[in-house]
Amino acid sequence: MSEPKAPAAVQEIRISADSHVSEPPDLWEQGLPAKYRERAPRFPRVRRGVGLHARAGGWDPTERLKDMAADGISAEVLYPTLAKGIYEQAGDDPELAQACDRVYNDWMIEFCSAAPDRLWGQSHIGLWDMDYAVTELERCKEAGLRGATIWIIPPEGLPFTSTHYDRFWSAAEDLAVPVSMHINSGFGIYLERHFEDQVATVTRQSFGHKTIAMQALAELILSGTLERHPRLKLVIAEYEVGWIPFWLEDLDRKLGRSKGLGLPLQPSAYFNRQIYATFMQDGVGGFLLQRWGADNFLWSNDYPHGGGIWPYSDDVIENTLGHLSVPTRVKVLGQNVAQVYDMPIPNPMPRLPAPDTEAIWKRPWLKRKGFTFDKRTMGL
Repeated sequence: MSEPKAPAAVQEIRISADSHVSEPPDLWEQGLPAKYRERAPRFPRVRRGVGLHARAGGWDPTERLKDMAADGISAEVLYPTLAKGIYEQAGDDPELAQACDRVYNDWMIEFCSAAPDRLWGQSHIGLWDMDYAVTELERCKEAGLRGATIWIIPPEGLPFTSTHYDRFWSAAEDLAVPVSMHINSGFGIYLERHFEDQVATVTRQSFGHKTIAMQALAELILSGTLERHPRLKLVIAEYEVGWIPFWLEDLDRKLGRSKGLGLPLQPSAYFNRQIYATFMQDGVGGFLLQRWGADNFLWSNDYPHGGGIWPYSDDVIENTLGHLSVPTRVKVLGQNVAQVYDMPIPNPMPRLPAPDTEAIWKRPWLKRKGFTFDKRTMGL
């Protein structure tokens, strides 16, 4: 007997595996110890009520819960917005970067304390110094944060193929803290993007992010990191997922031709066991979920960023995942991420009316009426 399909109006419990806070732009100027304040990260163009800081829920947890309720979201995993700028503005000074981490982490701890069952915050940790990194991981775990986010492009001289990171991986295993890597976080092209023209920007956004994720994950898998650390959980965020099944098939084949590098498992087996990926509006990924990814893919809405799908999750879910069975939808919309972060699934909040976002962001590609994903057009 085939699995039942989810009705169009079903209200599954939804947990966004990739949402964001909007840190106060003067957070580091106000929060750093006096000796660092002259070099604090600054964001003079950031204004509350505009762009990435358009919604008060980015910095006010009470307002955030209202916006979550408007989109049918029961809980969220929280990533930074401005804290990624630590690598750009303080990355050549690890001591300053670490002080910036602590300011951000303290702010995130306080933010999530308003609703710890629904706001699943992550620490931000630079990995130059393992004594610092492990200590900060332990501190933030004790204070209630649920995960840790790190760079996906390491600084020069610290490749993921090295054993430099092993103490941190071991600590994350022992503490049962998932480690995540988000787009635009780290060095290399992520620091150079400010000099891009429009063609380069679209190129990076369309496939550049995916190649960055492919490289980081391939290095971590092929260097034996996941073999040495079988309880480590890794999450890649905002890279979408439709490319992953092909990439893993190809990586398995290429590794087989090189006689396996001494690894007892195929790359796809390590991925299936330990790696998770978030997605928002990925019709190809949704189509492939009929066969692959039901245990490893994590739905998200990217609130409060204008490039995300909030508050139109109902429509996007129906259009990209509506064909899936109930068990698969339950997994990718909430169950998987709750298991990754070892958190109970909170009950849905009473649904509130969704705000009109047209005055905030012009998003012609995302509207309640008109958005479609036609598999026949895509040749699927």
